[in-house]
Amino acid sequence: MNKDIFNLPNCLTMARILAAPIVVLFLYIEMWSGLRVGAYAAFGVYFIASITDYFDGEIARKQNLITNMGKFLDPLADKLLIGSVLIMLVRLGPEWRVPAWVVIIIICRELAVTGMRAIAAEMGEIVAADKFGKIKTFMQSLATGFLVFHYPLFGWDPRPLGQVLLYIALILTVFSGGNYLYNFYKKWLKTEEN
Repeated sequence: MNKDIFNLPNCLTMARILAAPIVVLFLYIEMWSGLRVGAYAAFGVYFIASITDYFDGEIARKQNLITNMGKFLDPLADKLLIGSVLIMLVRLGPEWRVPAWVVIIIICRELAVTGMRAIAAEMGEIVAADKFGKIKTFMQSLATGFLVFHYPLFGWDPRPLGQVLLYIALILTVFSGGNYLYNFYKKWLKTEEN
């Protein structure tokens, strides 16, 4: 294996993938015990993992460490982390204010784009995240963070803000997914014509 695969940005991305089951475990602890510590620990791990999304990209660009593996793993890590946490929030029940239909739409979009990326890879092209995809991921991360934190702090309840941000993220998710698929379709048509 090429040692460039294990550069710092890719290692940060892989750490984000590994954070997903840890966050889910803490949320299960929350569900089983009813103690706030589960939600707080889940939020702490989720917050740190989400920040790595910014740093892995910045380091890769500044140190010229951009790899095809990184372009593939970065959006996959986001999908695994955010998707698993959203599913868990639905499992925790209605008081966590995450409707199942919203999560279904988000996950279906992510599967469609991942499938499109797999087809593009077969054609020899790596489809990296575009600006709409990055904004979508940021908004999903922000919304999910507020919803994971869950409990009022100094009299302020983060859930209503998290829910509003989740609906904004949903709109961005559908729009950016449509944008990816439309651009891929145009490129695929050109390839078929040539």
